[in-house]
Amino acid sequence: MTNLTLALDAMSGDFGPRVTVPAALQALASNPKLKLLLVGLPDIISPLLVNANAELLSRLQVVPAELVVANDAKLSQAIRASRGTSMRVALDLVKSGKAQACVSAGNTGVLMGLAKLMLKSIDGIERPALMTVLPNLKQQSTVVLDLGANVSCDSCMLVQFAIMGSVMAEEVVGVANPRVALLNIGTEESKGLDNIREAATILKSISTMNYIGYLEGDQLLTGETDVLVCDGFAGNVTLKTMEGAIRVILSLLKSSDGQKKQFSWLLKIVKKWLQKRMTKRFGHLNPDQYNGACLLGLYGIVIKSHGAANEHAFKAAIEQAVQAVERQVPDRIAARLETALPKSD
Repeated sequence: MTNLTLALDAMSGDFGPRVTVPAALQALASNPKLKLLLVGLPDIISPLLVNANAELLSRLQVVPAELVVANDAKLSQAIRASRGTSMRVALDLVKSGKAQACVSAGNTGVLMGLAKLMLKSIDGIERPALMTVLPNLKQQSTVVLDLGANVSCDSCMLVQFAIMGSVMAEEVVGVANPRVALLNIGTEESKGLDNIREAATILKSISTMNYIGYLEGDQLLTGETDVLVCDGFAGNVTLKTMEGAIRVILSLLKSSDGQKKQFSWLLKIVKKWLQKRMTKRFGHLNPDQYNGACLLGLYGIVIKSHGAANEHAFKAAIEQAVQAVERQVPDRIAARLETALPKSD
């Protein structure tokens, strides 16, 4: 793909340009085809580019924006007052065709609301869903959605999520005939809420869907499925719980010199062995490596980065946007919907 241009909401997140600008330069350095539009306040962004490589700067443009959407902004008020904000300008660049995707670490609700308002949902999709790709213990990847875009979902929405997740598993992860499961409180067919059981019935009837049944929360990272579908409430709680647990495990493996003195020589040897084993098995699960949730179901590509993302994590979100653009995700979702859920006359 010769034209690969992304719009970055450079003012977004907890740290703004201090993170987004260095991450943008790193992304440019690792991908010679990439061009970036940094949207935000020029007086803040420009000083961070003074010492940047000239070749990288040739593929970067600062697009002025007057305002910033506050992290704690109320949805309705923020959308009404969104004109001139870095988030809205970045999305407008996608809408106008000047950029092929938008990446923002800003207010999730406002980003989703504006994206749906400006880019519109694909025919056959009731509401877009937040999706991420998580590594699992089989050294593979699992597509998980919804992660918070829709707190409650009916059975039709869950089916639409399953179709979109299957497309992502095939096109981005590279899994042929991906296995699809519904997150539930048990694996028995009688378990769960009505919407989950109804979605299961529909998924079984779709011949092109490799539906394998229900999975429980403790199977999220085991590699039992390629696509895990749930409503936004359950998905968001599950993801945040998993991230917190992994960070605790990784932090326990990084003890200070003072803590090391508390161990006898034997305990030091045991601990060193455990560190190697745990890092080898769980190190690839570092949340920074899979930062970035794709807002699926729109006629445009939008990636939501974690608000507290560091440079490495925000760069990962940019790379996810690149993948979605290269695989033409919206077009492939639209095509799959036509075959999996044909419209009735």
